[in-house]
Amino acid sequence: MLLLLGLCWGLLLCAGSLEEAKSWGDTSEQVGLRVPRQVRLLQRLKTRPLMTEFSVKSTIISRYAFTTVSCRMLNRASEDQDTEFLVQIPATAFITNFTMLIGDQVYQGEITERDKKGGDEVKEKRNKTTEENGEKGAETFRASVVIPSKDKAAFLLSYEELLQRRLGQYEHVLSVRPQQLVGRLTVEVTILERSGIASLEVLPLRNSRQKGSGRAEDGAGPPPSTVINQNETFAKVLFKPSVVQQARIAQNGILGDFIIRYDVNREQSIGDIQVLDGYFVHYFAPKDLPPLPKNVVFVLDTSASMVGTKLRQTKDALFTILHDLRPQDHFSVIGFSNRIKVWKDHLVSVTPNNIRDGKVYIHHMSPTGGTDIHGALQRAIQLLNNYVARHDIAERSVSLIIFLTDGKPTVGETHTLTILNHTRAAARGRVCIFTIGIGGDVDFQLLEKLSLENCGHTRRVLEDEDAGSQLVGFYDEIRTPLLSDIHVDYPPGLVEQATRTLFPNYFNGSEMVIAGKLVDRETDRLHVEVTASNRRKFVVLKTDVPLAPQMAGDDGPGRVGPGGNRAGDPNPLQRLWSYLTVKELLSSWLQSADPQERQQLRQEAQALAVSSRFLTPLTAMTLRKSPPRPQARGLEEPAGPEAATGPDTVTKSPRGPGPQPGPALKKLYDPRIKVSRTSADGDPHFVVDFPLSKLTVCFNIDGQPGDILRLVSDHADSGVTVNGELIGAPAPPNGHKKQRTYFRTITILLNKPQRSYLEVTPRRVILDGVDRLVLPCNQSVLVGSRGLEVSVSANANVTVTIQGTITFVILIHLYKKPAPYQRDHLGFYIASSKGLSPNCHGLLGQFLHQDARLTEEPLGLSRNTTGPLLPKAGEGAGTVLKVRGHQVPVVWKQRKIYNGEEQVDCWFTRNAAQLLDGEYRDYLAAHPFDSETAFGLGRPRGL
Repeated sequence: MLLLLGLCWGLLLCAGSLEEAKSWGDTSEQVGLRVPRQVRLLQRLKTRPLMTEFSVKSTIISRYAFTTVSCRMLNRASEDQDTEFLVQIPATAFITNFTMLIGDQVYQGEITERDKKGGDEVKEKRNKTTEENGEKGAETFRASVVIPSKDKAAFLLSYEELLQRRLGQYEHVLSVRPQQLVGRLTVEVTILERSGIASLEVLPLRNSRQKGSGRAEDGAGPPPSTVINQNETFAKVLFKPSVVQQARIAQNGILGDFIIRYDVNREQSIGDIQVLDGYFVHYFAPKDLPPLPKNVVFVLDTSASMVGTKLRQTKDALFTILHDLRPQDHFSVIGFSNRIKVWKDHLVSVTPNNIRDGKVYIHHMSPTGGTDIHGALQRAIQLLNNYVARHDIAERSVSLIIFLTDGKPTVGETHTLTILNHTRAAARGRVCIFTIGIGGDVDFQLLEKLSLENCGHTRRVLEDEDAGSQLVGFYDEIRTPLLSDIHVDYPPGLVEQATRTLFPNYFNGSEMVIAGKLVDRETDRLHVEVTASNRRKFVVLKTDVPLAPQMAGDDGPGRVGPGGNRAGDPNPLQRLWSYLTVKELLSSWLQSADPQERQQLRQEAQALAVSSRFLTPLTAMTLRKSPPRPQARGLEEPAGPEAATGPDTVTKSPRGPGPQPGPALKKLYDPRIKVSRTSADGDPHFVVDFPLSKLTVCFNIDGQPGDILRLVSDHADSGVTVNGELIGAPAPPNGHKKQRTYFRTITILLNKPQRSYLEVTPRRVILDGVDRLVLPCNQSVLVGSRGLEVSVSANANVTVTIQGTITFVILIHLYKKPAPYQRDHLGFYIASSKGLSPNCHGLLGQFLHQDARLTEEPLGLSRNTTGPLLPKAGEGAGTVLKVRGHQVPVVWKQRKIYNGEEQVDCWFTRNAAQLLDGEYRDYLAAHPFDSETAFGLGRPRGL
């Protein structure tokens, strides 16, 4: 039995980038919208492993969630087949178990310490994966295996997380994306809260463009078939849709996120303290306090990369935020690019006139230049420090910086460590910095450290239609500070190894959580003292809390642990303490610049993570083959936290080394091969070669980011359609253009002999026909099926051959250190068009099988019997090109193709509209998989 196991993570925060390669979920959404794919669903189910069961079970005990995702697969084919177990999990969660059953073989994980080099590598991979996937607050776990013929497989993944309170509610998000309709699909959530459940709601299934194609049912209620049972301290939510109900939500099985929001009763001003077996947890979330005044500086990136949607959405969000400021607040606005542009050199009070003037200033901000992150932060901190120093403020206030950027430091100080050190020294713990990274090109690691070191937090915002509301939602979490300088003290003789007890600020709707160990388990009381600042006075809360040996489940129907009511269940409070402690050690390790201190923090975090079986950037997982289990038992859920899989890719082959299944490799195309001049590459520049007249014509198309151009349209005859989606970038300095556009995705659709498609990005190739293959572009490979052959030359090109008569070559352009105006992109070349019909159309297709000629011979033109007409340099004015009934003035020009490796002589028309049939909008496809749009109907129509 040959078994390939690949386990990889994909970080997913609040923001995804339209300029990166599409994530797995993104592809699924677009494919799911295609009617032919839905029609072929039953046929595809017959040719890939069938998922017979998909289950998500979650138990929340005192805000700490234990979640297990499991599924069972059946290979009904007469040959071994690949399958994939893919789960999105919250970014704040720790995986605690991954178990896999293939046939009668069980593979179990074991957590071990990762060496120093490995830990650094994992951290880098996690950051990189975050930028590529761009998921909001989620990571992706993936396990790929080969299931033997007529055999079964089962997967089990467990993870743990502490639910965070935001805007007065806890939100528990469970991904329900089995990728196919499932006969038995179950989501079961159990909640036990000793304090009492104050409110509970189940939201409609949530699915964004980055997360598949599912859509919520009409209305604001729970998903269909959801059942909620609830009493004062216990709730059980069951979601068990039938196959028909699943199909109504999403034909491709990507239902979306199942979301539960709830809050608990809060009666004691000192907070809620719970104790179990020598561990305690203290939840502190005071309410009914007057808000503290804010001194806030909004720092907005106005560099050239913010052009378009990002800047517009950011401005709209800031308009909303300014209106939300309170009369006692003070504010200012800074825009930064190459220069630091300050609206006012001092903070101003919140008045209607100042709000109006601030909005006008923001409205007139325009994108240009580079990104001086260091200078902008220093100026913002200086504004806040000067205001506090110059004003005798009777009321205590909170100083905040809300910093928005979409890129990396490119101007001024660009060294990350220097920026961090200077910012920390200037802020001195008195200014909290909240950072927002927009899109996929942002240096999120720098923003994360800036916030960690300066009492703030960071958020990634996706560059999509919801970015404005995400920005406003982020601000809502910090809009109302109630307390500052919070100290929580316990008697040192009674409590040890407590987690963080000092908090710079407390914002309304959030929560402070402290966990620790009790030195004396027999003590019946715990003295707690909380001191903080609120407006004009200090707040001191003191009380002796009785320590009854009860837990959240004691008031509910029995004591329920994460694995059920079984012996050996883990102590939820011990797990929660371990979770918080590991998180804080990792944060300190990330911030520390002292090598000796980093080593100490590393050792402590590793030791606790290994003993707690948490997978972290500093721990690793090794899969071990366990003795076969009896057939009747199958794959069971573990009683406690078990083995986990890591954030890097692990490959195991229990069958030993040997050739992998699949077609044998042929000789691939030379990455430097030059196959054709007819192409669309670069900005994009179009080149058309007319071999009969030995003429080459070139023209430009100035599209808009997000436009999908129809390059080749021969759907009715040969069944081939080629679409190219544009991505935007700022223009180079001193250039004549306002922006550049490149092809980020080339989609080739075929409907003969059967419906299939090929989607190419700079990072990967997705081939979806009878089976679905995902090929990375950094590896050379050749695959073929039913007249379609795809050859990938690593990081160079992708060659597509259709029925042996049509060949397209897609060049891959990658940049190691891209300038602000550069983007990884693709170039499209037509190597052979014999199989395309004379009726072929599209921006390039309309010129195939056609001829062109020059209608007059300008002075100085020489004739070469063996080559094309070539004018002398600088001549050719007045020359007219005739092609397809169009007469177009042209001039002689030289243009580089093949990534600048070859220069061609061409006749260039400055007005492409005179050369093409119809108008620009006639060549726009409705979506990347649109093959039905008819030319000449104006706006494209969808399927």
